[in-house]
Amino acid sequence: MYLGVSVPVLYQMLNTVLGFRRTLAVLILALGLCLPATVEAAKTVVTDIRVGVQGDATRIVFEVTNQVGFNVFTLNDPYRVVVDLPEVGWRLPPRPLPSATGVFKKLRYGLFKPGNSRVVLDVRTPAAISKAFILIPGGDQGYRLVLDLAPTTHQAFMRDAGKTPVHVTAVQLESKPAPLASTRPVFNPGPSALAPPANIAAPPANIAAPPANIAAPPATPKAPKMVLVKGPVSAPEQASPFRLAPRKPEPKHRGKKYVVMIDPGHGGVDPGTIGVSGIYEKHITLAMARELKRQLEQTGRFEVQLTHDRDIFVRLRDRVRMARDAKADLFISIHADSVRNIAIKGPAIYTLSEKSSDKEAQELAEKENKADLIAGVDLTFETPEVTNILIDLAQRESMNQSSRFATMLIKDLKRKTTVLRNTHRFAGFAVLKAPDIPSVLLEIGFLSNPEDERALRSSGYRARLASAVTKAVSEFFVLIEEATRK
Repeated sequence: MYLGVSVPVLYQMLNTVLGFRRTLAVLILALGLCLPATVEAAKTVVTDIRVGVQGDATRIVFEVTNQVGFNVFTLNDPYRVVVDLPEVGWRLPPRPLPSATGVFKKLRYGLFKPGNSRVVLDVRTPAAISKAFILIPGGDQGYRLVLDLAPTTHQAFMRDAGKTPVHVTAVQLESKPAPLASTRPVFNPGPSALAPPANIAAPPANIAAPPANIAAPPATPKAPKMVLVKGPVSAPEQASPFRLAPRKPEPKHRGKKYVVMIDPGHGGVDPGTIGVSGIYEKHITLAMARELKRQLEQTGRFEVQLTHDRDIFVRLRDRVRMARDAKADLFISIHADSVRNIAIKGPAIYTLSEKSSDKEAQELAEKENKADLIAGVDLTFETPEVTNILIDLAQRESMNQSSRFATMLIKDLKRKTTVLRNTHRFAGFAVLKAPDIPSVLLEIGFLSNPEDERALRSSGYRARLASAVTKAVSEFFVLIEEATRK
């Protein structure tokens, strides 16, 4: 007996409480993986997302703590509706996101770029934006951003997809929802003032707590000739074009550090896969990247950069561009994906090849290369030049160096854990296509496997993996130095 209650009764009570708190525990775990030492609270926080049917329309309501404007536009292939907000925090209730209702199918949310949060709504059938407005607080409800989607034809959807966003300003307030048949305009399809430039600063952080407010970088006066997206969806996208000719490696002087670029997979509006306990891949990969960075820097031999250091979306081609701009000597992309066969477990290393080594490798590459699509990026206006750049094979020497590093990494990983059979695999991952940087994709495990997922949630296990990678990186550059002296 304890305080008048028997042990079996206490045990039953504990199980009941744990059952109710399971989802909340997953959120807390995600925060533990990814929160930086300090997080400045966002001025505006989204506290709930609700979806329902209102007459012939499907209504999506975002409850927010303050009044903010928003942009909304549509994208095709597949049918999507994108909602852009100023940078906001997310403190949603510990329950599943809204399920399929009306034309609505599912949603993803997160930080798209500094100053710009994004929600991507997948719709089951073509849908038109029939209403978009803001409700002021009333009764026990606060500010609400309201979006009504009405069924439309494929032709009409294709005609409007990627056009100038509907812009709803905070000035346009309504005390109650406008009826669908109202002739009063409730939105202004003017130019967007919310979407910041695409000069992405170093970025990740959390799943539920507000992200830190980062000022948007200044716009570049003139866009470069080749960009990924040229549609009128948001402010002009600024991105440095790829340099087609591989740069000549700079000789390393004594004492000069090698530059290693670590790329945590996914982030922001692109969560990656979801583990069996509910943990997001983006949180696992970011935690692993931070630990690897710490261990590499501890050697004193390397300058280590991350493609993003908070929970933010970074386009695939921008990850490669960052590595080239930093004159990186090695690029490591970290993932923890899932496959249909839940028995598959253990780390694996991928290097570039347009021909996948097996069906699993092909499926993973195809899924990962759709990350830009998942995040609501419009690829409609992509130029043939950029397309060719993205699919060109890496230079032969870089591919050879990548394979050498992969061999070393596999040897060191085997000393720390049980690796996947046929550990060195080949696939056409977009992030491995820098023509002049040895690049590998490290699959640290599979979140579809309960044992792997449990291990990857452990900081101790991630530290073990990071120590193996650190040793392999050191050995790789010793080999490079020896080859240079010959």
